[in-house]
Amino acid sequence: MKTRNLYAVFFVFVLLLFPLNLNAQEDFGFGDQDFGFGDSGGGFSPSPRLSVSLGGEVRAELKLFYDDLSSGDTFKNIQMGDIFSGSLSFDAAGSMAEGYIKLNLVPVFDGNSPVALDEAFVRAFFGPVTLTGGLKKLTWGKADSFGPLDIVNPLDYSDLSKISDPQSVKLARPMIHASWAMGSFSKLEAVFVPWFEGHKFATSGRWAPSQVTSIPGTVSDYINNLPFGPFPEAVLLNIQNTLEEWIYSGAVDKFYPDTSSIKYAQAGTRFTTTIGAFDLGIQYYFGRLQRPTVFLDVGAGFFSPIPPFAVDTDEINVAINYNYYHHIGVDYAQVIFGFNVRAEAGANITADLDGTDGTIENPALLWSLGFDRDLFWNINLNLQGNGRIRLFQDKIADDPLVDCEAGTKISSTRITGILSRKFLRDELELKISALWGIEDKDFFIAPALSWARNDVKTELSAGFFGGNKKGELGQYKDNSFLRIALSYKF
Repeated sequence: MKTRNLYAVFFVFVLLLFPLNLNAQEDFGFGDQDFGFGDSGGGFSPSPRLSVSLGGEVRAELKLFYDDLSSGDTFKNIQMGDIFSGSLSFDAAGSMAEGYIKLNLVPVFDGNSPVALDEAFVRAFFGPVTLTGGLKKLTWGKADSFGPLDIVNPLDYSDLSKISDPQSVKLARPMIHASWAMGSFSKLEAVFVPWFEGHKFATSGRWAPSQVTSIPGTVSDYINNLPFGPFPEAVLLNIQNTLEEWIYSGAVDKFYPDTSSIKYAQAGTRFTTTIGAFDLGIQYYFGRLQRPTVFLDVGAGFFSPIPPFAVDTDEINVAINYNYYHHIGVDYAQVIFGFNVRAEAGANITADLDGTDGTIENPALLWSLGFDRDLFWNINLNLQGNGRIRLFQDKIADDPLVDCEAGTKISSTRITGILSRKFLRDELELKISALWGIEDKDFFIAPALSWARNDVKTELSAGFFGGNKKGELGQYKDNSFLRIALSYKF
């Protein structure tokens, strides 16, 4: 992955410098340049002359987990990398092209690189056509948070304390993106992603999902139900401990497929337009589902029923796959009686069209409906519901060793809400963000109080996970936290 990032940086710099050098030969004098310093935000407008700007953020953050406070070792274990972070963004614009690079910075003392490439792309203008290439975060659909049509970029779930900020967990991907402005109110887009990366999950630690942590228990149950079982609890516990050591050592990583070949290339197109008061969009995408399927295959020689009950982890195969699929979707937005309404509908069509293949996810229908509105006392409410409905649910097997969707519900519905109010000339803001999983009966609530003046911001926030321990959010109920942060943007 580091090698691919280096290639991407070199590719972007070559494309960026070429058009800028051509422009600089015409007139390159610092007295004529706009060398401004400010937060660009990644936005550009074509300039007839060379314009370069530098922006970024420096952030100091202290995050404490409530379950660690009772141990007395919290402050002893805090590292510098947990406290300080920053970013630098560079953008340059000429008459025919512009480029943008953003770097994430963290202090490290273990030999790893302190610099990570967040985004880096070059954009060229050819009349109504705009061509962009490089590492980019692309947003599709109308939904504000985790919409079912925003499918081009994967998400980073390795730290769910950031889950209330969708943009911060989005991962840039190498892509070629073209857009054609068809008049004043319509646009046609096309995107090509040469290789694939799925959602990022932790394989160990406090943020490891149950799909990984449940493997030892699943295999232990399987062993216990063999014809020569059941076994004493101590034997089953030994099997679980052996598998946990195997997983936490990183051995499970070897089962992830190599997705850097053209076999995993993806492409899509999207058309948006405005008709009267309606904003409409339609899109098609062919690629891979970013959430992997996990399929266990336990060999006959995995466990020996003869004392000392030896365990051979080479006999267990964790088949981790990314199913390919066709995606179609439509979206709509309109202001109705002061409500900014947004809606999306779509379908993910996988290769398992009859629902009987346990290694492939079933097709599913997708939907999203939300709005935002200013309420009384200057309170703003942003509310959104997202859902997924699986087809051919009756064909799902009950055994997780047979079907990758065993034990999951036919539908998955999540409500996201943000309630905010500003005070003292908009410098002080009180905000409460919440996610509620209806079927899982779990939730995440994040209250925050922030004060901002000019480019300095201080924030006191917290995050609480709760509900059913088997839910996607509830499984992290021991990871509730308190966060204090000070940041400066320039």
